[in-house]
Amino acid sequence: MKGHEAKMARMEEILNLPVQEPPSAEFSAADIKWVKVEGGRLGGDNVALIPFSRVDDFVKGESANAECPANFRIESRRKRCEGSISKPRVDGYLEHTLYWCSYGPEDYRNIDSGIDEGMGIKPASGKGSRPGRRHMMRGCLCHFTVKRLYTRPSIALIIYNQRRHADKTGAPCHGVLDRQSLGTRAMYAPRISEELRQKVISMLYIGISLDNIMQHHMEVVQRHGGPQSRDDFLTRNDVRNMERVIRSSSYRLDENDECSVKMWVQRHQKNVFFFQDYGSPEPFALGIQTDWQLQQMLQYGHNGTIAAHSNFGMKKLKYPLCTLLAFDTSHNAIPVAWIITSSFVGPSIHKWIGSLAERVRSKEPRWRANSFLVDNPSYETAAIREAFQCRVLSCIWRVRRSWIRSLLKKCYNFDVQREMFKYLGTILYCTRNLSTAMDAIQEFMEVFVDQHMFMDYFKSRWLPHIGPVKSAMFHYPPPPQTKPN
Repeated sequence: MKGHEAKMARMEEILNLPVQEPPSAEFSAADIKWVKVEGGRLGGDNVALIPFSRVDDFVKGESANAECPANFRIESRRKRCEGSISKPRVDGYLEHTLYWCSYGPEDYRNIDSGIDEGMGIKPASGKGSRPGRRHMMRGCLCHFTVKRLYTRPSIALIIYNQRRHADKTGAPCHGVLDRQSLGTRAMYAPRISEELRQKVISMLYIGISLDNIMQHHMEVVQRHGGPQSRDDFLTRNDVRNMERVIRSSSYRLDENDECSVKMWVQRHQKNVFFFQDYGSPEPFALGIQTDWQLQQMLQYGHNGTIAAHSNFGMKKLKYPLCTLLAFDTSHNAIPVAWIITSSFVGPSIHKWIGSLAERVRSKEPRWRANSFLVDNPSYETAAIREAFQCRVLSCIWRVRRSWIRSLLKKCYNFDVQREMFKYLGTILYCTRNLSTAMDAIQEFMEVFVDQHMFMDYFKSRWLPHIGPVKSAMFHYPPPPQTKPN
């Protein structure tokens, strides 16, 4: 903390400290100016004030320490009701939460290795021995306290009791500075990253077996030359734990669907950015975005592209599901939000698009998308422009993909497939006017009249919708060099 500390004489002056709110989505102790308290119960500790709403951002930032990656767990928590104290102290609290590094405070390094079993016993703590996490206990004393102030509930007082990730001897006990940790999991964060967790869950959802997941993971680790992060130590138990989470979350909360949805929304309020109940005169709508998805949207959507995929899940679900996608540096699509409605998503987009944009900008006011791709001509593009302040472009890769799949399935002659695909490309990318496109369709149907299977599919599935699709392309042209993922 050197270079970020200033001394103060009295504990009573704490409330006069400036409330600090770093602009980044997540921040750590290095981003804050700390003040060392002299005397009293907090003598020698470093303190700072931040908005209470940013406490989770601070905890995440501290966990991402480059030299000592860690997870800070809640060791203890106490709460008080408003009005329970007539004369609160200057540091009196409504909530008192102690966060401790997951590599401590107990130390089982010597016990697990059979050396000097009488040493390395944990400091006093109310959590017991935690036998299920012995392999992680390395005696780390890094911890801090967060108080939600009684006199100012919107403010959190952070008290950093021990900043260094060190044991009771003062030596580093995990991370790259600990020589004993070299080549082991203790060099890295104690848990796998949210990115890998979401990737594995996605693989489990689509039916990939545990053995295939582990084989794929080991091949990836070998390609980049061995373990380089906690993610590279993925175990079968990690995957099984995620399987249990999926199984436990895949049941109906109530026999009545309406009650089941309400119960789910109440339990997952932090993941819901918009909810319109069945009882209102408007159609049902539910917008879902997890914290991880929000971070991906902030990272990859800023100055990038957001795409709406409005037909995903239509064959399996009773209600339409719209998936919003962002694209990483390798152009891989990442789902950053889901919207479920009881009617088609397009006409109701004005109800939830503003709530989503507000949620994103509350985390990063300077966030702005470069373009928004729509794959449904019924979208209210004016609402998208107003919410995201960006260009709206049409996305036709889903139409193109459907045509290719049906062509390969219903036509078995390669040369005929190639010629038909050329005609379909002319129809799809003809942007002069609607009559020109209709002329191209008529010519296509006359030339390949003998391809009965594909023509029946084309007439029934796409011919009624060609007009709206082409109209959308004329008003909102596709982006240059659009490639499906």
